[in-house]
Amino acid sequence: MSGKVVLTYFNGRGKMESIRWLLAVAGVEFEEVLLTKREQYLKLLSDGALMYEQVPLVEIDGMKLVQTTAILNYIAAKYNLYGKDLKERVMIDMYAEGLKDLMIMMMMLPFTPPDAKKTKLDEVESKATSRYLPVFEKALAGSQYLVGNQLSCADVYLVEATLMLEERFPAILSAFPVVKAFQGRMTSLPAIAKFLQPGSQRKPPPDDEYVKTVCGVFNLKKI
Repeated sequence: MSGKVVLTYFNGRGKMESIRWLLAVAGVEFEEVLLTKREQYLKLLSDGALMYEQVPLVEIDGMKLVQTTAILNYIAAKYNLYGKDLKERVMIDMYAEGLKDLMIMMMMLPFTPPDAKKTKLDEVESKATSRYLPVFEKALAGSQYLVGNQLSCADVYLVEATLMLEERFPAILSAFPVVKAFQGRMTSLPAIAKFLQPGSQRKPPPDDEYVKTVCGVFNLKKI
């Protein structure tokens, strides 16, 4: 492997999107291998590249990394986005885990049967406004960052999550002015502003073609 960072995943957000965000904020250029056919996935399995037969797969620093949290933590630690000590790190982890739970609910919406989608949307909105966003509204009161006095991966995930929420629920941050102000500050940072521009490696919201491709690669029954 060369010094290039290579991401292997679908041409869509999914669990790889937070990794793309973190690399972009760290200023790390990366290439992507896009999974479009089941044969590609089977080749990865036969090569032993996927420890648990799952993607994302990230090639970095001579390693082939799997498991999203492990990958994110490695990148965060490598690029000084993981706090200054263990106490800060555990707080970052708690915020990050909560945001992961929230984003996974949103990631699953495209795979939800049509007759259940409205119920799932209502559930996401309810949990976002009652369980998750209040935590961050409180944490950011009087503070520029979620943890400590410098940008961390938790801040990056919060920006990603709030933008995802607003795609589904445009007015959802109206009751959370502190979070909305935080989002505004973060999206004005040069690295994030660049990642949000058209033509970047940020992926669009998932569509039917993305769902079809994922189901085809994993040989799943299409919902």
